[in-house]
Amino acid sequence: MPSTIKSPTTNPAWDDLPLTHQPDPVQLDNIKAQLDLVLLSLEALAGIGSEAMLQAATELNLTEVIADRVSLWRLRQSSPLRKGHGRKRLDVEEARSLVLITCHLAKQHQELIRRAVALLEQLTEQNKPPHQTALLGDYLDSFNNMYQERMDEGDEVPPDQLTHLALKLLIDLLFYSAPTGTRRLWMALLDRAR
Repeated sequence: MPSTIKSPTTNPAWDDLPLTHQPDPVQLDNIKAQLDLVLLSLEALAGIGSEAMLQAATELNLTEVIADRVSLWRLRQSSPLRKGHGRKRLDVEEARSLVLITCHLAKQHQELIRRAVALLEQLTEQNKPPHQTALLGDYLDSFNNMYQERMDEGDEVPPDQLTHLALKLLIDLLFYSAPTGTRRLWMALLDRAR
C-alpha cells in the first residue's frame, strides 16, 4: 500500500480521503473547477447557500479551514471557471474539506436527489424531455442561470451542453450522497485531475 502524504495540520475527518501524491497546480485547478460544479449542482437542486455550507463546516469541525462566508467565497471563487476568479490557490486540506461538506449536504438532501434521478430515469425511458416535470425543470433552469451568472464562459456554452452537464452532475450527486460518497468524490476528483 502506498504511503500517504501527511499534511502539517491533519483532521481525522480526512482519513478516508487518501493522498498518494501531492497534486500539481494544474491538477488542483481541475479539482477546484470540478468541486465548484458539484456544489453548483447541489445549490441549484436543493436551494442551499453559503449558510448551509458554513453550518456543515461547523458540524464537521472544519471551521479551521472554512471559518466564514469570506473564506468560503474565496475558495469557490478560486475555480478557474469562475468570472474574475481570484488568485487564491486551493490547497489539499481545503479541497478535502469541500469534499466533506459537499457530501454531507448531499446526504442531507438525498431524498430529493433520489427523487430527481428517478424522475430523470422515468422521463428518459418515455423519451420525454426533463423540463416536463417541475422538479427537473426548476433544477435545470436554476443550474443554467447560476452557471451563466457565475462562470467565465457561461454565456458561450450552448443550452444543450449545459443541460447535459447539469444532468450528469445530478446523477453524480446521487453517488456522492451514499455512505461511501466522500471517498468516491475524492477519488473521482483525483482521477479527473490527472
